[in-house]
Amino acid sequence: MRLGVVMLCHDNLPLAARLARLWADSGAAVAIHVDARCGAPAVAALWEGLAGTGALPVPRRSCEWGTFSLVAATLDAAQALLAAHDDLTHVITVSGSCLPLRPPAELLAWLARHPGCDFIESVNALDVGWSVGGLNEERFTLHFPFSFRRQRRLFDRYVQLQRRFGIRRRIPEGLVPHLGSQWWCLTATTLRAILADPRRGEFDRYFRYVWIPDESYFQTLVRRHSLQVESRSLTVSKFDTQGKPYVFYDDHRDLLAASHGFIARKIWPGAAGLYAHFPRPSQDPATEPDPERVEAVLEAAAIRRQLGRPGLYMQSRFPAKDRENGKTAAPYAVMYGLGDLFPGLGDWLAACAGIAAHGHLFARDEAEFADGASIGPGALSASAAIRDLDPQGFLASLIRSSPDVVGFLYSPRDRQELNWFMATDPNARLYVVTGAWMLPLLHSGMPFDDVRRMAARIQRAEIAFLDILDSVWVKGRVRRWTLADVIADPAGVLETIRLDLAPDNGPACPLPSLRDVTGLVALLRRLRNAGLRPRRMGDHRKLRALTTPPAAQTATPKGPAT
Repeated sequence: MRLGVVMLCHDNLPLAARLARLWADSGAAVAIHVDARCGAPAVAALWEGLAGTGALPVPRRSCEWGTFSLVAATLDAAQALLAAHDDLTHVITVSGSCLPLRPPAELLAWLARHPGCDFIESVNALDVGWSVGGLNEERFTLHFPFSFRRQRRLFDRYVQLQRRFGIRRRIPEGLVPHLGSQWWCLTATTLRAILADPRRGEFDRYFRYVWIPDESYFQTLVRRHSLQVESRSLTVSKFDTQGKPYVFYDDHRDLLAASHGFIARKIWPGAAGLYAHFPRPSQDPATEPDPERVEAVLEAAAIRRQLGRPGLYMQSRFPAKDRENGKTAAPYAVMYGLGDLFPGLGDWLAACAGIAAHGHLFARDEAEFADGASIGPGALSASAAIRDLDPQGFLASLIRSSPDVVGFLYSPRDRQELNWFMATDPNARLYVVTGAWMLPLLHSGMPFDDVRRMAARIQRAEIAFLDILDSVWVKGRVRRWTLADVIADPAGVLETIRLDLAPDNGPACPLPSLRDVTGLVALLRRLRNAGLRPRRMGDHRKLRALTTPPAAQTATPKGPAT
């Protein structure tokens, strides 16, 4: 058994020389094609560094991505190898940035256990959408005389023109187009058969105008000549959503080792840690390559790159409305109106529900962080002016930066720009008490005319928020109580919230005290008589019974529910 290596080099020739010597020192026969665009001094240094290795130079071509030049360079190198070394049993293709992960001796021993098997990714182009973006079947039925990179406008216009007039190329008889990675390992028998095919001239003329023929030439012709095709590559490689190969860095070392692959493509030239660590013998030389592990990780990374992280907004990938990958990063609790009823609610939430309890984050004067801090999680400022530049980003950043579940107080007195955002966020848990805004007014000591004016404005804000919560677009979890419901059973409401936020957080804690509600009904009646109808307060009779001393109840006329 002897291995031949076809190495295609386009840049970074000193590194390519080092890798070529690694292959040659293992006993492999190496043929190197250097892109004609590489400078003469760098090429001379390459061959000087490879003196004594027996590496074969191949006539140089100017290679361009997506064109037949890459196939022609590979054919030249393969022909030179087979002509110079009749003892070759297998030929593998690599680039100047392909790093052996396991010693070449292990690869040769593994190939010896699979005699007569050709390892090349080869999938039927008509049955499987192998290509990432771009063209699939049409790359075989249209003409591509223009460079995709240098002549992009001509390339696109010519494709459109052929589609418009129904121009189609005839696929040579007997060929079934297949696609796959250009990094393959074929038996010398199969490769000789491809090179000596009597119709090779016809096939070469056809593939000369196929788009990206290095991903289809050998993948198609191997089906004509191979007796046993293993449709997989022995090189660990993966393409991103733009069709570009992933680049491996030093921090991919353990991932590449876990793949048990023989070769990795493509390695960053500066990844000194990888070049120092590999190739490394396996504990069991018979270990099968497992590139699926790497592919699964890279697939997850590709999805993350497309969608971003939930709740992370960044200038380079700012999501369109309703197309976010999660409006926020984690669940959070909005205590609407509860802070007006229970002055000690924040301490209770932190102690009993185990959440990061903030005050009114969207208060008009400043953001009230927990413990009165002027700088919150993620170095967010308490400045209202800074917060109001991007309130959505403020909330999303706060939630993403907090190690614990975030909870904060909210009321119709606060800024209301995020009402729709929170209502349509699946992470939002909104605990809403309607009418609770009356209690701060009750204890404000302001003149009645000012109380009436403030009550009218605040009630309009609350009704607008409740209309949002009644819409069909709500995705957050909403629990609602009226002011009368909470006054009637404060312990039951708080326990419901605690169990919802922290069902496994141990026994119940001492409840925060309820704010004094004496005189509430009298204020509501006075507002109603002044022309303002207080709404969503709950059953008026229940409120009167709960907030009026027994001696005064008999003198108070009954009123309708509000």
